[in-house]
Amino acid sequence: MMLWRDPGQPADSYYEVRSEITDAPKTKFRIKAGKTLSVRKWQSAFSPDGQLDISKTLGRIHRGGIHPSIRGEVWEFLLGCYDPKSTFDERSQIRQRRRVQYAQWKEECRQMFPLIGSGRFITAPVINDRGEAIMDPLVLLETNIGENADVGGSGDGSGYSESASKNDGPMSKKEIQWKLTLHQIGLDVKRTDRALVFFEKQDNLAKLWDILSVYAWIDGDVGYCQGMSDLCSPMIILLDNEADAFWCFERLMRRLRGNFRCTGRSVGVEAQLSNLATITQVVDPKLHQHLETLGGGDYLFAIRMLMVLFRREFSFGDSLYLWEMMWALEYDPDLYMVYEEPGSSSEGAEGSKGKLKSIRHYGKYEREILKSGAKADDPLPISVFLVVSVLKEKGPQLLKEARGLDDVVKILNDIAGDLDAKKACTNAMKLHKKYLKQAKKP
Repeated sequence: MMLWRDPGQPADSYYEVRSEITDAPKTKFRIKAGKTLSVRKWQSAFSPDGQLDISKTLGRIHRGGIHPSIRGEVWEFLLGCYDPKSTFDERSQIRQRRRVQYAQWKEECRQMFPLIGSGRFITAPVINDRGEAIMDPLVLLETNIGENADVGGSGDGSGYSESASKNDGPMSKKEIQWKLTLHQIGLDVKRTDRALVFFEKQDNLAKLWDILSVYAWIDGDVGYCQGMSDLCSPMIILLDNEADAFWCFERLMRRLRGNFRCTGRSVGVEAQLSNLATITQVVDPKLHQHLETLGGGDYLFAIRMLMVLFRREFSFGDSLYLWEMMWALEYDPDLYMVYEEPGSSSEGAEGSKGKLKSIRHYGKYEREILKSGAKADDPLPISVFLVVSVLKEKGPQLLKEARGLDDVVKILNDIAGDLDAKKACTNAMKLHKKYLKQAKKP
């Protein structure tokens, strides 16, 4: 007698694709009873006053992901927005304080460029690198400048600035740099997840532009880099409130901003590429040698996977599933202690009542690191092992067909939409275990 297995409910209906898009990859993620973290299981993990026993949820997330209806709320904990030991009231106060802070930053940006918060955005440069206005017809059209508009930036409707900041003095170097990025943010926003019905609405595109513009202003070291829109887009979709989406994105950037930091000589992601080369050499020396022979020993072909966390290699739904599995595996209960608001030292003490010591409160990946004794070193993110797992899966094809770096790039580009997120995570964990064993050997 054949047993019937419930394949689970598909999750695509939560992230609707535009009807004219016929080639968008379908998600493999299924909502499965008993495996996916459900609303009921999530709510049962809280005490009456709101303290969360996160250990009850991490394994469930790793096994079957999160139900889309509670994804945003759970992500806030996985990314360290809130201390699991905080109460409902404490989180409400923190949330409100953050919303006020975001509103203040957004107003600061609006004063410099009034298009912020207007429901519109730009895709053409508004100033040159000397801070002088570019009187381009496309700029005038996008910023709604009429004959009587104030191009100095103090008018209510122009959203355009010739030379003035809110004080009508010369622009600072920081303000010039920020305004130079605004059109690039707009161009990327127009290209981000356009297959989704959600981003057919101008308001949602503008919300994404506003969040990225505000972030670029407050993070002067990194500003804005291509790829950030791919990381921010899901936050807008999962969290209704713009400020809450901003803070979720900000927490994710605290993990990844090192990848985007560039100097004249290096790109931030180079350290991870170096680790990727080392790990591949240990777990698959034949493949590493082949890539090195082709001139790919620097692993630059893997930059995109690491920078935007596989957003281009998976369908939209599967990339969210992959992210939450990664964050559950990597979960560190001390995360919230580290993630305090810029310039604030009070919130960590206020919202946290001491560190969680039990190893069960850590994600499975973090537990492996703790057991190995490698925690004292800078731990490698699981994303590096995910790239290795992809390379291993495509290893036979790379060894047989790749005769140059162009072939490597083509083979890896062709995997888009075909990868299985759960399988990739499982293989990454196995490779991590293998690497830790090998690394201990003299």
